[in-house]
Amino acid sequence: MMRAFFYGLLATAVVFVLIDWRTISTQAALVPATDPASPASEPVLPPALTTGEPEDAPGEVKTDPDVLRQEIRFELQPGGVLLAKGAIDPGAAARFATEIEARGEYVKVVSLDSPGGSVGDALAMSKLIRERQLNTLVDIGALCASSCPIVLSGGVERTAAEGAVVGVHQVFNGSREKLSPEMAMSEAQRTTATVTRHLDAMGIKPGLWQRAMETAPDRLAYLSVKEMRDFALTTGAEAAAAAP
Repeated sequence: MMRAFFYGLLATAVVFVLIDWRTISTQAALVPATDPASPASEPVLPPALTTGEPEDAPGEVKTDPDVLRQEIRFELQPGGVLLAKGAIDPGAAARFATEIEARGEYVKVVSLDSPGGSVGDALAMSKLIRERQLNTLVDIGALCASSCPIVLSGGVERTAAEGAVVGVHQVFNGSREKLSPEMAMSEAQRTTATVTRHLDAMGIKPGLWQRAMETAPDRLAYLSVKEMRDFALTTGAEAAAAAP
């Protein structure tokens, strides 16, 4: 009798688990698992999905989109400029740290050309840039979108050349794993708090992150020269024509 009662309870529990699982799965299916503006999506820079002012990108991205979709690579150029080009993939921060350690005192400026990617890696790169007292730059024809402005914020001096394209949007689940709405919201809030603290520590005004949070994750809000200056994302040389 007791055994039959136990199996009855077990069967009832399984039924409720299945019902809960189906409910969670249905809800999770409504939440995209990847960032629509990430390098793995098409296109890298969609002018048709741009919100805010200006309506169109303030410049033309010169880099081949296929190159931007590849994992970020680092190349030391003349004048102490370290070019960081490509997507900020998981593990990018570790490779960046290795590169900085190897180049040592030669690196003075980190020039960014990236559609963004991993927020965690972008934060780590930004912190190392500030720790090493390096400057950051987005040059003419370069792109710095999504999590890339977080890296830009780490520079002691921060420059966006006239004709550079800088854009922001909301935090998004960039993994291939489907999250429940509750988990997705929790992760977004945690990430938002972390990024907000970091930008504040870097001297960036709250308006930048507010602008990002107002923009859907499948869109980009392009930042004008004035906005970047007002948000303190750029310092005194925001209209520079080229890399130092």
